[in-house]
Parts: sequence; structure tokens; C-alpha cells
Amino acid sequence: MNRRAFLNTLALSAAPRGMRPNYVVFLCDDLGYGDLGCQGNATIRTQNIDAFARTGVRFTDFYAAAPVCSASRAGLLTGRTPNRCGVYDWIPADNPMHLRKEEVTFASLLRSNGYATAHVGKWHLNGKFNSSEQPQPGDHGFEHWFSTQNNAAPAHENPDNFVRNGAAVGPLQGYSSTIIVEEAMRWLDQRDASKPFCLFVCLHSPHEPIATAEEFSGLYATATKRGEALYYGNVTQLDHEFGRLMKRVDRESNTMVWFTSDNGPETLNRYEGAWRSHGTASPLKSMKLSLYEGGYRVPGIVQWKGRVKAGGVSSEPVCAVDFLPTMCELSGVFVGRKLDGASLAAFLTGRKKQVDRHTPLHWHYFNALDEATSAMRDGDWKILGIPKRPAGRKPGGGFQTGDMALIRGLDLERFELYNIREDVGERRPLASGARLKTMADQLVRLHKDVQADGYRW
Repeated sequence: MNRRAFLNTLALSAAPRGMRPNYVVFLCDDLGYGDLGCQGNATIRTQNIDAFARTGVRFTDFYAAAPVCSASRAGLLTGRTPNRCGVYDWIPADNPMHLRKEEVTFASLLRSNGYATAHVGKWHLNGKFNSSEQPQPGDHGFEHWFSTQNNAAPAHENPDNFVRNGAAVGPLQGYSSTIIVEEAMRWLDQRDASKPFCLFVCLHSPHEPIATAEEFSGLYATATKRGEALYYGNVTQLDHEFGRLMKRVDRESNTMVWFTSDNGPETLNRYEGAWRSHGTASPLKSMKLSLYEGGYRVPGIVQWKGRVKAGGVSSEPVCAVDFLPTMCELSGVFVGRKLDGASLAAFLTGRKKQVDRHTPLHWHYFNALDEATSAMRDGDWKILGIPKRPAGRKPGGGFQTGDMALIRGLDLERFELYNIREDVGERRPLASGARLKTMADQLVRLHKDVQADGYRW
């Protein structure tokens, strides 16, 4: 069966045209849990995002699909924990790992049901970008794409590596966040307005190498640490661009908008170019590349005017893998494959007080900064699975095909259990008990199931 026929078997007739929502997903890069005013930051100015949170629902327990960028994006697009998709880590240029054609994204499903679709910004789901050797954004459902493989290059100011629908754009003037938002607004103005739309906006900010306009970094002239004003200003700059886009989106009716980040903040000076990385995951433990909360618990805010009650704050655990099933339910699209996410439709509209999940939220990352390589959250409880790993392994190097033996061979040997509601900083693990054994057994089953599913590069 070819791909188009396969997609048609997955999608039922959409809901009546006038009832189908538009969707905007606004994804930041390495934005920390504690980097926004509405998340408790008393220094960084984020007036537009804070105002957005007051008009929607802010989730205190929102999770990315992984603690690292490419894997996180794969999970967000497919509704599946990214190891099932064969995306195990971040993807260096020319790497064989990619989001395979066999994977089905929310863009593919919505486009096959009459939606206009666009991706603007960082793609980072293949190593051979803009090449026929691997799928590109257009092969995953985006009829319009204006994208980069990873970072804007040679810098996030005046980049020259954007590609629009397969054609290199060439040198551009300005900051990548501004360039991306302006492309998104142009697409909104020029799209087929008779169709509902799905717009995926992926900033490079505040990922290194950070480039910040003086009007924003200058707001933090009293910052004393090297690179601090540049980071704080960069978050304020992305807030400014988000505000510009929301003014345009506000002209559209019946639009669900998500604001979130792909993973936790980068560690200061973890690598040579990370000297501006002053993001915070406070009060959470650890940062990007970790399966402790700071690695992948991130800001998560949804607005759907007239449908989602404004000004809400929810502690319901929610994850980016929930986007696809939520969109598909609201748009009348059936998905006939194994998902790890759950639809939030009934919860967001007040018809249910909790999200119905067929399995607890779970995460897997073989190359973690800390010992744990698998995690699962069930209600107020979270368990971490720790395997025996090769000594001297340094995380953060990106996926190589030689890693497959490690990925397939990891067996969980030790476990840490936390009541995450009472111990958000993960400082007091439970040493024993029936809950520890029950959740450890369930995590081992999930871990093995995901290992068996994952593609072998």
C-alpha cells in the first residue's frame, strides 16, 4: 500500500467544516520551565506570553516528548514516544536517522482531511536536509515549509540556510525569530482561506548560538554574569515575536493555540558555545538531556477562545504526545495506530475532570545526562529506571549508528520512585514498597515494548 492510500485508511471524514478548529503550535527551543514571568520568573520580561496565559490555561505539569530536541519533535508530531519512531537523540547533519515516511504526523492526517498546513522554522527531523534521500517537511504533511535542518546558520542573526518548499532562500537580514514569524504571518495572509489551517511555528530561540537585538538585551544592563543579558533578552525577544504572531492569529476565529518548548534549558558551559545558556528549570531537578523533571517538564499553555476557560491553571499531567490525538478528535479524524498520547478534548472543554489515558505517560532516552534512561508518570507518582551503562560514556554527542547495540541492550536494573506532587525537586526517593514494585514492573514492560518497536538504523 502506498503512503497516500495508507493515510486514507487512517482518516475518516472530518467534522463539519464550520466546527473544525484551526491549530497553531508555537514551539520554543531550550526554553526552561522557570524562564517566564507566568512561571514565576521575576527577572525576565515576557508580557505577551504572560497575557496569553491569562486568556487560556497554563499547565503546571506539562511535558515535552523527550529531553532532547529531535526526539521531542518526533513525539510531538506523531503522538508516539519518539523511540517508537526510531528517533533516539538529536540528529547531526548528514546523519542517517530521520523521521521515516512510515510515521504519520498530525499535519499528514489534517491535510488529508482538508486542512491547509505549514511548517516554519527549525525542522531537525532528518540529517540529509532538503535531499531526496530522506523525507522533508513536505513529505510529512506540510504543504508549505520554510525550514532549517537545525540551527539558523551561520548565526541566528542574518542566516542563509533557510529552504522554502525545496528551494534555498539564500542570505536573509534580521533575527531568525523575526524571520520565522514574518513567514508565518505571510502564509496566514496568502493561504486558501476556505480551508481550516494547521500552523507549526518552531523558533530557534533561546537555543545557542544566541543572537539578541540590543533593544532586548539592553533591558538587562544590570546583569553581571557573562552572557546573562543576552539570554534574558533573547527570551524577551521571542516573547515580542510571539505577541506579533498572536495579534495576527486573533483575526482568525475558532483557533486553538499551544505555546511550549521542546525540552528543558541548556546547561551553562556544557559545551564551548553554551556560555549564554542562563535558562532555569527551577524548582525542578536537572536540565536538558535529563529524565529528571528539569529535562523535559516545560512551559505549556493552551488558548482556545470561547471553548477553553480563560485564566485557568491546571496540574493535570499533559504531554506534547497528546497534541495529535487531541487535534484528530476535535477535527473528526480517526487514527488507526498505536499512540502513546491521549486526547485532551473532553478535559479541555470541561466534559471530564481528568485526561483518560490507556497507559501512563512514559519517556526513554539512552543518552541521558543522569543515570536514568526511562521514566513513567502515573498520577502523582513518577518512577525512573536506571540501567547499567558503559563506563565513561559522555552524553550529548548525538546519535550514531553504533549506538543501536546500546539502545537495544539497555535493561533497567534499579529504580527511583517519587511522589512528584509532594516532592517536585525529586529529592526523596522511596526505597521500597508495593507501589515501587508495581510501577517498576510496568515501566520495564513499557521499556521493552518501546525497544521492540523502535527502528534499527
